[in-house]
This record gives sequence, C-alpha cells and structure tokens, in this order.
Amino acid sequence: SGFGSNGGKSAGEEEEKKSARKLTRGGERQSGTILQQMADTKEAQGEHDTSTENVDDSNHDPHFEPIVSLPEQEIKTLEEDEEELFKMRAKLFRFASENDPPEWKERGTGDVKLLKHKEKGTIRLLMRRDKTLKICANHYVTPLMELKPNAGSDRAWVWNTYADYADEAPKPELLAIRFLNAENAQKFKLKFEECRNEVKNKETKDPAKNDTAEKMAEKLEELSVKEESKPPEKKDVSPEKKNEENQ
Repeated sequence: SGFGSNGGKSAGEEEEKKSARKLTRGGERQSGTILQQMADTKEAQGEHDTSTENVDDSNHDPHFEPIVSLPEQEIKTLEEDEEELFKMRAKLFRFASENDPPEWKERGTGDVKLLKHKEKGTIRLLMRRDKTLKICANHYVTPLMELKPNAGSDRAWVWNTYADYADEAPKPELLAIRFLNAENAQKFKLKFEECRNEVKNKETKDPAKNDTAEKMAEKLEELSVKEESKPPEKKDVSPEKKNEENQ
C-alpha cells in the first residue's frame, strides 16, 4: 500500500510538473507575442517620428535677426525731375576711331529714352544697358543733330554728338542705333526730330541765353590768346645779387 501511495504521489507530481511546463510554455509564447507587438509598435512609432521630422525639416525656415541693421536708402537716377517722352528697346554702337583700323563697337542693348527736364526744358537722350543699368549713351539733343541711315538699313540710324557723358567726362562720339524693325526705327526718328525742333524753337524764342553763351566763349578765347601771347615775366634782381654777379 505504501508503494501504491508513493506511486500515486509520483504520478500526481508528474502531472503537476507537466501542467506547470505547459503554463510556462504558454506564458513564454504569450510574453513573446507581447514583446513582439511592443517592438512592432515602437518601430512604427519610430518611422512615424522620422517622417514627421523630415516634414519639419523641409518646412523649417529659420529667421535670424541681422547683427547690424542698415536703413534703406533711396537711390536717385536724376530722372526724377524729367518727363519721359519716348522709350524703346534698341542696340547701340560707337565708332572707335582710336582703333587701327577704326571700327564699330557695340556699347550695349537696352531701353533708349528721350527725357525732358520739367523746369529747364532741356531734352536729352539716355540709354542704359540691360540688367546692369550702366549708362551707354547720355547727351543733350541739339538743333544741329541729324539722324542718317546706317549703310542703307531701314532700322538703324547714325548721328554725331559733341558731348556724350556716358563715361562721365564729355567727349565727341559718332553713335549708331539699331531697332528690331523699320517701324520702331521710324517712331524713334519722328520723336527725335520732334524733340530737336522743340529745342531749336526754344533757343530761337530765347536768344539772350545764346548771346550770353557766345560772349562767354569769346571771353574765354580772348583770355587764352592773351595768356599765350603774354611775354614771360622778368624776375626782379636785388642790388645785392647784382653786386655778387659783377664781382
């Protein structure tokens, strides 16, 4: 009987161990599943965070305050006091007589303008290069200026100016301008001649200014002639120096 009781006890213990192993295995499987689910959740959250960070980086626009704040300055072009009478795109050339052999050189492409001063009534031709806005032609329209066809072309004109200020210092230039077509060239010529006649009529109505200018020019010529014909000044020699020379 004792053997039987011990055997029964052993069988019960075996069953309990089996049940415990099953529970352990089931718990391990369940915990493994839970851990896997947690890992998948974390990975998904990481991917979501990464994508969110990328979106934030692409939309991120940092703003930095300048160390030194410079006030805005208004740049004057000296056109503020003038009325724009004409404006059209063209290409400008100058005759480089200083070259050997002399040749036509391109000065730039841009808008050529005819501007009239609101107070003085003077009219000037102004042209700036595209983008850089550098001046390539800047001179007054005078009654003696005449546009002539360039090599028989119906869209280009040639004229002389005695004082072009494109390079700041005035100098005489032979200029040529070419337009897109003959129609634009004719529009420029008509407006140019209209401005030239207006300046001519203005000078005719106010001859006093012309007389004054001519008198000033004559005086300057007289002064230059006098200075050239004036004999060199004799240096005064003191009596002491004379005695030294005689000795």
